[in-house]
Amino acid sequence: MKLLVDMNLSPKWLGLFHDSAWEAVHWSAVGQPTTRDSDITTFLTANNFVVVTHDLDFPTSICISPGVNHDPESSPS
Repeated sequence: MKLLVDMNLSPKWLGLFHDSAWEAVHWSAVGQPTTRDSDITTFLTANNFVVVTHDLDFPTSICISPGVNHDPESSPS
């Protein structure tokens, strides 16, 4: 599983994830700080990332984004 740490969390989280053998990247390394949640969701889907965020409305963005697969049985291995 690949983790994407959202802009509202410090890049210091990467150390914790890397120390635990998780693949993780901070959004600032792959995108602009002002990117809309819907565009981040598109990136997540296209690149098989899971978001780590403190943004309380991010789940809403994921639920209403077209093309997001909500079926856990069809997730890539």
